Amino acid sequence: MPDYDFTTLVDRSGMSSAKWNAMRRANPEVPPGIAPFSVADLDLPHPPEIIDGLKAFIEETPLGYTAPSAAFTNAVTGWMQRRHGWTVDADWLVQTPGVVPALFTAVRAFSEPGDGVIVQTPAYHPFYLAIEKNRRRVVRNPLRLDEGRFTIDFGQLERLAAEPANKLLLFCSPHNPTGRVWTPDELRRLAEIVIAHDLVLVSDEIHFDLVLPGHRHTVMSTLGAEIAARTLVCTAPSKTFNLAGLGASNIVISDPELRRRFTAERDATGFFFLTAPAYKGCELAYTKGEAWLDGLLGLIDRNHRLTRRFMADHLPQVTVFDLEGTYLQWMDFRGLGLGAPELRAIHQREALVFFEEGTTFGEEGAGFERMNIAAPTAAVEAALERLARAHRR
Repeated sequence: MPDYDFTTLVDRSGMSSAKWNAMRRANPEVPPGIAPFSVADLDLPHPPEIIDGLKAFIEETPLGYTAPSAAFTNAVTGWMQRRHGWTVDADWLVQTPGVVPALFTAVRAFSEPGDGVIVQTPAYHPFYLAIEKNRRRVVRNPLRLDEGRFTIDFGQLERLAAEPANKLLLFCSPHNPTGRVWTPDELRRLAEIVIAHDLVLVSDEIHFDLVLPGHRHTVMSTLGAEIAARTLVCTAPSKTFNLAGLGASNIVISDPELRRRFTAERDATGFFFLTAPAYKGCELAYTKGEAWLDGLLGLIDRNHRLTRRFMADHLPQVTVFDLEGTYLQWMDFRGLGLGAPELRAIHQREALVFFEEGTTFGEEGAGFERMNIAAPTAAVEAALERLARAHRR
């Protein structure tokens, strides 16, 4: 494998980074060298193959209106087959400028104002926004914490699915924020409920490339034609390769009628094409980024093991959950007996660590924190040491 740089922290101060700007708003006195661990993007050098490819593309290609090329489509379908064993027809691909716009589009396409949309909570906060801003109802199905592992409450899910007013299920796989990679048995049970109660399933699988050793991601639509016919699988290179700023997502919809309805709703917003660099960035990622991704996965695994060991040794009151997928470490701080304002003050003012607070993901996240550990190991370790010192005072 090429010698990629996973040790340099890219200081994004002054680069209009949403994550770094939020840190400065929370504490304007943060000294140089401190990085935030909140928003799910990377402060690492980009894969050089993608940067070099984009430079050459911009130098050679007019940046006018651009359609998906055969090279782009082949890159996407080839990645799905190679990394996930998933045969995807080119006709199934619908592009959106991000998975979040796709969530909003799907809510409008497959439900009406006042309808219920089921989510497994705690949930990625744009799930709530996509529902509420479109005047639908959030229908919570809280995950259960069974012997230190989050699981789906299938009994409750079946009861909610049976209610005629609930039309849609927004599902996150791998799960953000808990880091679960759902097993094939769990997904089959979920599919049975979706089919039995005639729901449409929107499966947000944006983290599907980011799975740690000992676990394997199963694409929802690979579980059979019946569930595939009512599923939209939301994918993107953005989390995998840190390309969120390019705005390129591929929504895979095998059923022609679902695809027609989704595409019609997308087109009604006017966001029906990507930029030329977005198409090219996705193509480069899926054709030239595989070795870099393998290196990133090694970094995430090392940082996860470091975090678990460190917290067990220095802050054993904090539960660090096994990270199966994503690079987002979910931690339970309730054992410290601190309220949210006090915990926030200690972290942001004393420890100078900036996590994504658990309540961002709904009321079920109270007392929890999410840490983005896809960062240089030295930066993660330094943050953990500051955290331990602050809580020992």
